[in-house]
Amino acid sequence: MQADFPSWVANRQTRFEQVLRELLPSADVAPQRLHAAMRYSVLEGGKRVRPLLAFAAGELAGAPEGRVNFAAAAVELIHAYSLVHDDMPCMDDDVLRRGKPTCHVEYDEATALLVGDALQSLAFQLLSEQRLSDDAGRQLQMVKLLAVASGSRGMAGGQAIDLSSVGKQLTLPELEQMHIHKTGALIRAAIMLGAQCGSDNNRGNGLNEAQLDHLDRFGKLIGLAFQVVDDVLDCEADTATLGKTAGKDADNDKPTYVSLLGLQGARDMAQRLHREALESLDGFGDAARRLRELADFIVLRKF
Repeated sequence: MQADFPSWVANRQTRFEQVLRELLPSADVAPQRLHAAMRYSVLEGGKRVRPLLAFAAGELAGAPEGRVNFAAAAVELIHAYSLVHDDMPCMDDDVLRRGKPTCHVEYDEATALLVGDALQSLAFQLLSEQRLSDDAGRQLQMVKLLAVASGSRGMAGGQAIDLSSVGKQLTLPELEQMHIHKTGALIRAAIMLGAQCGSDNNRGNGLNEAQLDHLDRFGKLIGLAFQVVDDVLDCEADTATLGKTAGKDADNDKPTYVSLLGLQGARDMAQRLHREALESLDGFGDAARRLRELADFIVLRKF
């Protein structure tokens, strides 16, 4: 009998936290201040949505948990580095993240810059030195997948568009394009990397290309939904609930789904994306249960 969703999440979060503790350099190892700041920025924070999506996709594909651990960690390290850099004065200039002072506030700007650099490097070290596939060519494609999702055609590119859009009114397609890159690319990568960890495992399902395409569509839709919900929460939730400064996007005159569609329009869009994401999983049956539950959590968490 499968565990209920809250138990599954709690179990995965606890085990994954230990994985991160073991993979991050010890604060006792030189350079100690940098390593301490890396651990400060990654550990004991966040809901680990991207790793949870990787684990759920890995379960769907019958992937060994040990392999998914490394793929999920690589994605989470990229995500953590992006938050450290995003909070710096040259970007969003925020002082609170995950309910505690941001890295550049707790340490300093130079250290925060190096933390992001080092976390990104560690992510690709994990993907390249650990065996995630018995096929070296496929593993190389997995490294490329995360690189594209992280770079100018993915997360970093989306952030560049975001910075250049302050004070502007974007159209809905322009806003979607920005967030497909900024937020969605890494969510899609988490799902696809988790699934690819089971692609050639003897006890795995060996998902075919059509099935992987359906998973990728799910990732694209739920990644957009994640950002729409974030925009709604930025307007409705308080700082204590969010763990970061509430209302920051409005204060900085950033284009959001709420500013474009209104609060109810943004809610309606999130619900539509949620529905379409679930439809993309129709062919998987009960094997996609955890992905469906995560989709529900992402969209319905605070409405």
